[in-house]
Amino acid sequence: MKKQLVIIGGGPAGMAAAVAVRDHGIEDILILERAAHPGGILRQCIHSGFGLHKFKEELTGPEYAWKYEQMIAERGIELMTGTMVIGLTQEKVVTAVNPALGVFTVEAQAVILAMGCRERPRGALNIPGTRPAGILTAGTAQKFVNIDGYLPGKRVVILGSGDIGLIMARRMTLEGAKVEMVCELLPYSGGLARNIEQCLNDFGIPLLLSHTVTEIHGDRNLQTVTVSQVNTNRKPIPGTERLVECDTLLLSVGLIPENELTAMAGLTLESTTGGTAVDERRETAIPGIFACGNVLHVHDLVDFVSDEAELAGHGAAAYIQGKARKGRPLIVAAGTGVRYTVPRHVIERSKPVKIYFRVTDVFRDASVVVRDSRAVLFSQKKSRLAPGEMESVTLAPELLKRASGDILTVMLEVQNA
Repeated sequence: MKKQLVIIGGGPAGMAAAVAVRDHGIEDILILERAAHPGGILRQCIHSGFGLHKFKEELTGPEYAWKYEQMIAERGIELMTGTMVIGLTQEKVVTAVNPALGVFTVEAQAVILAMGCRERPRGALNIPGTRPAGILTAGTAQKFVNIDGYLPGKRVVILGSGDIGLIMARRMTLEGAKVEMVCELLPYSGGLARNIEQCLNDFGIPLLLSHTVTEIHGDRNLQTVTVSQVNTNRKPIPGTERLVECDTLLLSVGLIPENELTAMAGLTLESTTGGTAVDERRETAIPGIFACGNVLHVHDLVDFVSDEAELAGHGAAAYIQGKARKGRPLIVAAGTGVRYTVPRHVIERSKPVKIYFRVTDVFRDASVVVRDSRAVLFSQKKSRLAPGEMESVTLAPELLKRASGDILTVMLEVQNA
């Protein structure tokens, strides 16, 4: 089988990319999705708050996904669900398997990686104690409650203040459970400020910063957990232990991009994001292979996922159509106070480029600065920046063309530091 474009993943990133490619004149598109239905994680996100940026209306997760499903259908884009991709080569040969075709291959002119991410499991945390029932990731609990109609427990402790954990604190409360607390190892929350307000403060659920679960107790079922305060080195402080009764421990301790196929193709993964390096149109180091969405770096808003997927779609369409790009790559580096940047390099300087980044800590009254080897090219004041909220700056063509050298650095300058 041959296709002009294969998109791996039928979530919001994959569908948005497919729509963008089709609208740029490419018709021979195949989306491969391992689940029985497209939409990805949005299908179980029944809360509102999606689409405010993209569609200018407040939607639930399923409503947001349905809009893209309709766009896919209207454009006649081929979607193959229940299909697991098990191989990808540098030559853009995709190997997949499903019940109807068995194992099959697709030779693609271009590939877009849109596999999303997965939750970090308990095994990655090394929490001592027994192994009773009642310990779940927040996303698994969300699926049980919102799709399967099961309530995992009645007394809940949540470890980690990522957005899924915060949302599940509210959801479990609304379903009649008692959320005892949300514990966060870091001195700041990893979730959006609006979720802290709407999901915790509105329901009187305490958020314990610089706290973690240090032991799990229970025979067949979870009975209690030990919660301890941690020091600046994230080590438990002796004497701060407290025993908390609960029958459920939900883990919201980070998301990991699903990049096994990316590595299989020979692309290097970055330790900061878990994704691979891309340019401004989301093309990887292998020409014709693009990446977007949470497989590239974890986003906090699905609207931004769609925006990024459209960039990948535009890039893939241009690649298929043979539109060459000229220019010396301009590396985008993370400087003081910045954890990472996406994209990592810029090739075309004739169009505006939006640089996404995350900061390393909570900063107040800081300036986001972009500079080359000689001078500051861009500066913007911010009253507050936090790791849980992705930031961005848009660099105009005249700024990009004015840059001297081969490196742009995105950094923070803290006032009164």
